[in-house]
Amino acid sequence: MQMPTPNDHHRALARLTGRWRGVETMHPSPWDPKGGKADGETESRVDLGGFAVIADYRQLKDGQVTYTGHGVYTIDPEGHDVVLHWFDAIAGQREEFRGRWDGDVLTIRSRSPSGHARLTYDLSEPDRMRSAMDMSPDGETWNRLFDGVYERVG
Repeated sequence: MQMPTPNDHHRALARLTGRWRGVETMHPSPWDPKGGKADGETESRVDLGGFAVIADYRQLKDGQVTYTGHGVYTIDPEGHDVVLHWFDAIAGQREEFRGRWDGDVLTIRSRSPSGHARLTYDLSEPDRMRSAMDMSPDGETWNRLFDGVYERVG
């Protein structure tokens, strides 16, 4: 039996790798009623024989860590969707996002008991990533949770 090898869909995930730092604008929400600015940092690497990108994220406000998360990005072998398995310090459980690249923009969505989430990564500029998350109770009406602009620092 021939062992599987990473394909172009897996290799596209490598665009997310590196050390990223940037400023996030948090919009008022149940998690952050006032909103405001925060610093975001992510370290991502290709792992598991090239089949996954593993990411560790933390958010800081006034030098204090306010949120942490861990993500494993893979590719669904059936439909070639990007699949993100996300774990964080708020929910304490796995949340699954799914979606696809459209050119330089990756959009992935999740649905959980608390509602819907839509996360985008725009990598259309060299060494810069723009990201945003929108939340919705019903999948129809969306509210912005945050916008971020990050620079690759390593």
